This record gives sequence, C-alpha cells and structure tokens, in this order.
Amino acid sequence: MTKKFTKEELEHDPLLDKYVKTVSFFNANRTMILSLTVTLIVVIGVLIGYRFYAEGQEQEAQNYLAAAEQSYSASDYQTALNGDEYTLSYGFIAIANEYSGTNAGNLAAYYASVSYFKMDNYEEALGYIQEYKHPKGIMGVGSVSFHATLLKLNGSLEKAAKKYEEAANWDKNDSTTPFNLLKAANVYKELGNMEKISSITSTIIEEYPDSPEATNSRKLQGTLAAN
Repeated sequence: MTKKFTKEELEHDPLLDKYVKTVSFFNANRTMILSLTVTLIVVIGVLIGYRFYAEGQEQEAQNYLAAAEQSYSASDYQTALNGDEYTLSYGFIAIANEYSGTNAGNLAAYYASVSYFKMDNYEEALGYIQEYKHPKGIMGVGSVSFHATLLKLNGSLEKAAKKYEEAANWDKNDSTTPFNLLKAANVYKELGNMEKISSITSTIIEEYPDSPEATNSRKLQGTLAAN
C-alpha cells in the first residue's frame, strides 16, 4: 500500500531542506567561497607550472653536465670547471651555481670539488664539497670520507676526525666503517687525543675483529702503550 505524505512532510522534504540551507550558506558567504576557489586554482596552477619548470631545469643541467664530464674524463679539469666559451658549454662551477636545486647541479658541486682536489687546490675543493648533499646509505660514504680528507688537508684536524667518524656511521658495514674509524683514530693521534684513539681502536677490534683495520688498531694501541 502506497504511503500518503502529509502536507507538513511534503513541505519539509529533507533533501529540499539541505538544498535550501546550502544555497543560503553560499549566498551568505559568496565572496569568501569564490576567493578560496580562486586561490586554490592559482596554487594548483603554480604547482603544476613549477613541476614543468623543475623538470626543464633538470634536463638542461644534465645536458651541460654531460659535456663537462667529458672534459673531466680527459683530465682537462680547468675546462671541466669553467666550461668552454667556444662551444658555449657550462662547467661544473656554473652548473652548481645556476642549477643548485637539481640533482645534476648537486652532482656538479661534487665534481667541482674533486676537480679542484686534482689540481691541488684544497681550499676551493673544500668549499664545493661543503655545498654537496651527500646521498643516504652506502652511496654517500665515499663523499663524506672525502669531505673529511679535505678538512684534514686544510688543517681542520678536529673537524676532520669527526667527519671521518660520521663517514664510518653513515652506513655501518664491515668494510667502510672500520676503514673510516681508523682514519679518525689516526687524525686523533695527530691531535694527541689518547682517549679517543683508545675508544675508537677498541671499537674496531671488538666489532670488526676480522678486518685489516683491527690488526692496525692493535699496532696503534701497542705504539701508544710503549710511549
């Protein structure tokens, strides 16, 4: 049997009530809603635009980097750093500066550091390695350790020792960890910090007993004990 709606029920249909309330709310807050909508559209547009811009910047930087890498591979470090004005190619310095927000720009900073190192310019090499964002995990250990070496070459022994320790802990494993720990211990030896030497070499012997560094750590401890 079909239900008959009363006049009151027909006049207060729930869907109709919600529609009326929605329209009333929109009319009362029209300016605010339109403003928020426009703002949202602008933000989305900016994000999409930035994404395309970033992708374009990355591709440009990669193209320049490929050319600079050719000079680097040929041991022409001066051209690799500064580019070639005849071919209008960028060098690592320009790429690192102008495309610093890209992966290629970051890698260019590392290449610039190594190039200066190859040219025995340790001060400039340190400046660029400090700009480099080291990768996480095992891929970043070598560059962190290289950073420590540059600190040592520039006379910052305390910072170098700590950076070697950082490299040791960047990705703990049976190879690079004891290697960098022993590097740190040898720098602390130059600093005369016997407490740190004892602590680090003991860690190597206890945690990495089969490593070549464990043998060298025992020798280092023996040298200290004899003095």
